[in-house]
Parts: sequence; C-alpha cells; structure tokens
Amino acid sequence: MPVLAINGGEKTRTEGWPAWPPDDPGFLENLGKVIESKVWGVGGEWTRKAEEMMAEYHDAKFAAACTSGTSAIELTLRACGVGPGSEVIVPPYTFIATASSVVAAGAVPVFVDIDEETFNIDPAKTEEAITDRTAAIIAVHIGGSPADMDPIMEIARSRGVKVIEDCAQAHGAIYKGRKVGAIGDAGAFSFQSSKNVTAGEGGMVLTNDADIYSRAWSIINVGRVPEGEWYDHRVMGWNLRMTQFQGALISRGMELLPEHFELRAKNGEYLRQRLEDVEGVCLQKLTHPDNVSAFHLYVFLYDPEAFGGLSRDRFIQALGAEGIPCAKGYNPLYREGVFAATVHMDAFPFCAPYYEGECDYTAVSCPACERICDERGFWMSQRTGLADEQAMDDIVNAMLKIRDNLGELAEA
Repeated sequence: MPVLAINGGEKTRTEGWPAWPPDDPGFLENLGKVIESKVWGVGGEWTRKAEEMMAEYHDAKFAAACTSGTSAIELTLRACGVGPGSEVIVPPYTFIATASSVVAAGAVPVFVDIDEETFNIDPAKTEEAITDRTAAIIAVHIGGSPADMDPIMEIARSRGVKVIEDCAQAHGAIYKGRKVGAIGDAGAFSFQSSKNVTAGEGGMVLTNDADIYSRAWSIINVGRVPEGEWYDHRVMGWNLRMTQFQGALISRGMELLPEHFELRAKNGEYLRQRLEDVEGVCLQKLTHPDNVSAFHLYVFLYDPEAFGGLSRDRFIQALGAEGIPCAKGYNPLYREGVFAATVHMDAFPFCAPYYEGECDYTAVSCPACERICDERGFWMSQRTGLADEQAMDDIVNAMLKIRDNLGELAEA
C-alpha cells in the first residue's frame, strides 16, 4: 500500500503546472507597438481594440474599459442609478469587491445565500430578500460557472430592479447558449493577474443599454460625455481609464481566449466524469445542463462522511502534499471584519439618515454558504485547467490514494 506524501511517501504528481500568464510572444509584440506609437494613454487604439474584442466575443453592443474589476462593479452600480439609501443583493460567497463596491457606491449590501451545489446565488432566496429599497442584484458567476440568470432576470424585471453580472471569473462563459456579461443590465469584468484574460490589472463594463454605457463612460472619463467637448464635464466622475499597455495585453489575451476556453472546458468535463469514481467529491453543479463554465477555478464539493469523517481542511492538506495544490476558498463575506465589526455600523452608509433599514451583519447567517466555507468547499486555480488529461487523472488518483489510506490521516 503506497504511503501518503504527507507522511513521507512519493507524490502522485511530480510535474509542475502551466505558467500564467502564458508564455506567448504576442504580448511583447503588442507592447512594443504601444511604445512605438508614442500614445500610451488617452487617444490610443489599443483600449478601443480591447473593448471591441470583448464586446463582440460576449455579444454585447457596448464596452467601456476601466482600471479594475472592482471599479467596474462600482461604476456600473452608479451608472444603473444605485446610490445612497439603496440596497443591493449580493451573494456572500465571492470576492470582497462584490460587496465593498456596493458600499463605495453609497449603498448597503444585503447578503443572500447560495445554492449548495452550484455555489451561485439562490434565486428563490433572492426574491425573498427584495424590499422597497432594493435597487439591484449582483449575480456572480462564481468560478466561471454562470448563475441562474433567467429566474433572476424575471424576479428583477417584475420588481423594477437592475441586474449586474459580476463576470470577473467568467470570460466567455455560456448560459443557455448566451455569453454572460450582457444578459443582465450590465456586466463587470476583471483582468487582474489571475484572471482568464489578464493585463495584470484592469476592468471592463459590457452592456446592451446605451444609457448605461454613456453614464459608465462618463464616470470613467472624469465626467465628460461621449458627445461633449473635452472640457465639458457634466457627470461626477473619476479618472478610471485603462492604459494602452493594458489594452494591448487584453487584445492578445482575447486572441488566445478561444483556445484556452476550449482546453479548460475539455479538461473540466473530463475531470467531472473521472470524479464519478471518487465518492464524496464532485465539481460544482451547473445551474443549467446547457451551460458552459469558463472554469476559472475548479470548484469542488467535499463530503467528509464519504472519507470517514476526515475534515475538508485535512483533506486538502493531504491533496496538496500529493502535488495537487488547492485551497479552501472564501469566507462568508458578512464574517469579514469590514462587515462583521459592529464598530462600522455607525458609519456611512449603514447609519445614514436616508437609509431606513437596520444593518447588523453580526446577525446574518447563510447556512449553505457557511457549510461550503467551513466544511465542504475547496478549489484549484485556473492554471489547473490549462494542463492535460494526465493532470486530471493525477487529481483523481491523488484523491483515491487519500481515500484508500485514511488510516494515515488520523486527526488530533
């Protein structure tokens, strides 16, 4: 019987994982063209090219590039009319920026639980959480797997609520035959270092709504309006413009995206099939069988009982030792100090005179999210999806090795 690597045995996988960003000469070539152009900021062609490529790929009419995925969410909220006194429904299982952007826009996040199998916001619970103060719902396509947009849109339209897609992890993801990003009123994308298309940092707003686009463009461009003069500032905006260097990197990344997307999807579905041999571990469930995940992350659901009561944390520790790096993932956002610490509840916007609700995140509980964060969820980074079938086999074989040697993992 093989000895587990955590106890000194040989690793299941000794090979490394694909590099990210990818080694591709096209990035350097594009950056050289920016340098030669002498136009590195306003007026260059590369951010415009990146916008056009993103919009076309995601079936959107408009795209506005900005500095980060975080700023993309905030300015999209503002462009959709969300502001002081408003509530915005967000899932608690996501990166902090989904909720902190709401606060930055002067609104109050309302956390709604996720579905324990899909890891995405639960539409039924979303409807229950809507009040007269609700201005928007942020649907996060977690790990690249699309949220269940049809019922979310139906709920929102019936209540006059905007829907913003957080697509930071979902470049190219498909929901029932439609690319994410412009299914809702607008979508916010990120090009941060780990993302499936990266420029180190950067963000973008996609929409089919001309008014939302115009307002987003104005906020990005210090309050100018598309039809106005250069020193004609009609909106309270900021300088959130993307540089031409970032646009050049994104443009090359978009050229590589179809190939990378296909590889991630192929490996992801192969891994899903192979996991049928591992009782107690499965990939997150799709919200619809016709969906295609961007597989930014391989997000797993773990059942301790199938592994003799072995905790999730001890399992991923053993898996990492076998050469399969993984992490437990997020904490529920309402437990983060910025929300959980009651000292913040007497600060803007939580106690502002125009906010009529009560705000105490220490009283929030989302059971499905808590089970995922504390006991059942873990993930592998997006580099994993760019490997090959042998790597997927190594993942499964490492899990089987752990299951067959549970006696070596007795916990204190």
